[in-house]
Order: sequence, then C-alpha cells, then structure tokens
Amino acid sequence: MARTPSNMLDLGTQAPNFTLLNSTDGKSLSFADVHGTHGTVVMFICNHCPFVKHVFDGITSLAKDYQNKGFGFVAISSNDVENYPDDSPELMQQTALDQGFTFPYLYDETQEVARAYDAACTPDFYIFDAQQLLVYRGQMDDSRPQNGIPVTGNDLREALDALVSGKSISPVQKPSLGCNIKWKAS
Repeated sequence: MARTPSNMLDLGTQAPNFTLLNSTDGKSLSFADVHGTHGTVVMFICNHCPFVKHVFDGITSLAKDYQNKGFGFVAISSNDVENYPDDSPELMQQTALDQGFTFPYLYDETQEVARAYDAACTPDFYIFDAQQLLVYRGQMDDSRPQNGIPVTGNDLREALDALVSGKSISPVQKPSLGCNIKWKAS
C-alpha cells in the first residue's frame, strides 16, 4: 500500500466550485447543490484503495450523524479509470449502493476538481463552513488499515461539532494518509 499524505490546502480557502456527474443517478451536481446550512464535507475517495475501504463504514456513519444537523456531504473519485478500472463510474454506483451512501458519489473525469482542491490521497477530507471557507482538512481519525485503532471519525466529528456550536476549530490538523490519487499520464 502506498502511503501518501494530504497536501493540506490553506485554511480559509474558498471552496472551489465544481459540476460533476453523480455516479448514482447520472445527474450533474455542483458544490452549491451539496452545500449544507452549517457547512459541507468534501471527501476524495475511490473504490479500490485499502485506506478508503477501511473507513467506508465510518464515512457512512458520519454522514448519517451529521446530515440531519445541517451538513452537506459529497464524495468525489478522481482516479484514472483507464488504468484503474475498479474506480469506473459504474463500479462507483455499485459501491455507493453496497455501502449505503446517503450522499452523492461524483466522478471527476478530468481530474480538474482534485487539482483545484490540491487533493493528494484517498481518503482526503475537507470541511467548509457555511460561508464556504475551509476550516478543516486532513484525516478522519488515527485509524489506518492494520494499526488496530478503531475507526471513530473523531477528528472530523470534533470539527463538525465545533461548527455547530460556534466554537473555533484548532488549526493544528493531521494530514490524511492513503493511496495517492491515480493521475492520468500527461
């Protein structure tokens, strides 16, 4: 397994807009379509990465816990599907169904959205506040495949709870760690 850390986009960055195909229903969605009243969680994931598979249940649980608190959730896959066919939109749709995603799973075919977010790995997490400013980026929690630490989503939960209660979020944040995004050959 490759171990690539997040690039850690600057806090306060305005959420880059996007319009991408939702693998689950074939409709195009933008950031505005998925934005929540309290904020938005943007996740770069894919189907085949063992780091992502390790947190699938945690991601689903987190979304269910916070969507009813006014947070929007969206997952994006930006991997090169020619060289990584397990990440194709058809299989993304199946993954979303199998995992019980309650949020859109979008396909970034051109990889422009991953570049705009400076995404580096899967999974890679971003939280934007109600004004669409970046307040958190990095890991879900300290759990990794085979390290024996349970998946709790604590890092993301603390940031989301702070947004709901109007408290500040610590700028000291740990990068996520996972498989590198599978970039297309130039």
